[in-house]
Amino acid sequence: MKIQELLEQYKNGQISAEDVEKEIRKDGYDEMGFAKLDSDREERTGFPEVIFCSGKPDEYLVSIYKKMVEADGCAFGTRASKEQAALVKAALPNAIYDPVSRILRVEKEDNDRKNTKGVVAICSGGTADIPVAEEAALTAEYFGAKVIRIYDVGVSGIHRLLSKADTIREADAVVAVAGMEGALPTVIGGLVKNPVIAVPTSVGYGANFKGLSSLLTMINSCANGVSVVNIDNGYGAGYIATQISRLAAGGRAKD
Repeated sequence: MKIQELLEQYKNGQISAEDVEKEIRKDGYDEMGFAKLDSDREERTGFPEVIFCSGKPDEYLVSIYKKMVEADGCAFGTRASKEQAALVKAALPNAIYDPVSRILRVEKEDNDRKNTKGVVAICSGGTADIPVAEEAALTAEYFGAKVIRIYDVGVSGIHRLLSKADTIREADAVVAVAGMEGALPTVIGGLVKNPVIAVPTSVGYGANFKGLSSLLTMINSCANGVSVVNIDNGYGAGYIATQISRLAAGGRAKD
């Protein structure tokens, strides 16, 4: 819980001075034995801790969600299976699962991050890249950015991308998600002045090497202003794009 929230609750008589002191004196994490939840992360970085669901034992996963919701009223997890989502929803009925992105989240009714802190454009090369693109989009939206989705604009039909160029230019940051040869970020990088975050996906035939060829293409891009995250890492791209959009929104507010 943020210090400002603690003080506000104390001022309103919702919490005692002893409880405020107890919260402030915490080590910065909640000890669960099998996990140490980083309760101070949002204070340090501007973003709360996120749960990587894949591989976690069922009991641990449900306990982590319950603890985070109890502490902050919300929780956000990536790479959740349908089975994991069902278990969490049984414990937390207001949990929301998106089977395309595999995002499993619990949101506050008055989410104070929903302040439209900048604009992020999410572009996908093909429809098969949408699961990774949606992971980026839902991440950025959860953290407060306004998201513009522009899907299936791969370079094999470049007129589709060019028809959306003006819309893409309006964003503070662009996430370009592509598999196959991974050329989409380079083309976008040559069209816009805003930063481009490239996401290689594992979509493609054998010589794609499960995204490795796309990754190498993006790393070797001749376009300026293109950075690259790991294969299928939509979450990482959405996070970075939100950081950029917050900085841009702050700059506009000062103008």
